[in-house]
Amino acid sequence: MASVDRQMRTLYAMCAIALEEHRADLDGADDAGFDIDLPVFSVGLAAQLADIHPQTLRQYDRLNLIVPQRTEGGARRYSLRDIERLVRAQHLSQDEGVTLSGVAYILRLEEENRQLRRDIKRLKERGNPSVFAADADGDITEVRRSTQARHWRREMSHRVRELPSRRPDAANPDTEDGVSEGKPGNSLVQRRALALWNDFLD
Repeated sequence: MASVDRQMRTLYAMCAIALEEHRADLDGADDAGFDIDLPVFSVGLAAQLADIHPQTLRQYDRLNLIVPQRTEGGARRYSLRDIERLVRAQHLSQDEGVTLSGVAYILRLEEENRQLRRDIKRLKERGNPSVFAADADGDITEVRRSTQARHWRREMSHRVRELPSRRPDAANPDTEDGVSEGKPGNSLVQRRALALWNDFLD
């Protein structure tokens, strides 16, 4: 885990205070250039910034509600995202009377909504059409279109049509232009195919 110098830690602490006082949000911190997932704060500092008892942080960790990252030595380190979630969890549980399972559900939904807002904003700013693909687990991933890749595919299709067809006897491994291993020389088709492949790689 990369170390953070004192000046940088101070800036992140100021941002965390703004999050706790609701003068800023994660989207704003992200737009300002803060790495909202950078593990900066120790248990004591995170508890102070979020106005939560350190034992509550450890309880949230044990319940997998808000799980911090850890150093190589096993010490907990919290990020700006964690601070925002701690503040939110404390408000829901203490002020709204929501159970911890309900808190976990709400935090997950809010994070999903925040990520969707970020994705929509990024798409609007770019203004280019996108393609989305689903993996085996059902997660949706944006796949950026590549004009160059489409150009290569068109070029390959065009050049493949220009290749000469095999002579009828080329399929016979005993002919002069046979493709079986061990026969001397390469066929015209093989040489053309190799030239096509090298041209495509260039």
